[in-house]
Amino acid sequence: MRELYRLLTRWWTAFALLASLAMLGAAHAFERFAGLAPCNLCLKQREVYWGAVAVALTATLWHLVSRGSRGTPRIAAFLLAVIFTTGAITAAFHMGGENGWWVLPATCAGGGEVSLESLTALALGTAPPPPPALCDAVAWRFLGLSMAGWNVLTSAALAVFSLLAAKRPKDARAPKL
Repeated sequence: MRELYRLLTRWWTAFALLASLAMLGAAHAFERFAGLAPCNLCLKQREVYWGAVAVALTATLWHLVSRGSRGTPRIAAFLLAVIFTTGAITAAFHMGGENGWWVLPATCAGGGEVSLESLTALALGTAPPPPPALCDAVAWRFLGLSMAGWNVLTSAALAVFSLLAAKRPKDARAPKL
């Protein structure tokens, strides 16, 4: 278990990069293959993961270029913790709006779906623009949680692991000779 902890904290930015890309891939797969159009808040949650990809990729490349002599840069792990916490808050706000705990902003109003036919008609000028997807309508649930609910759990877990990687003990950061 201790070796797994050392591996995870030493290469945290690479793990965070893979996790962020997996979450973006899953979101795009739900959109493409399941036909679930993203709402405005869903797209905001994706932006958080794109920010995490940028930070994690930069830090991982730095780790590789510097031969990993000190492990993952701590500042990158702290930045990832802030980014993933932002994602958890955004997803919690979305989940609260879906459950009717509060009113979502006007930018979340709309409804309808986007298809190739509707986009073609829009491009030809024969159809009105489709309204955006509703943020308060739950399109998919698993074990009682919507996608926003699962994103709260995932983002919070990634934020906690980022803090663990940033605050890891000194012996986990420096290689033993």
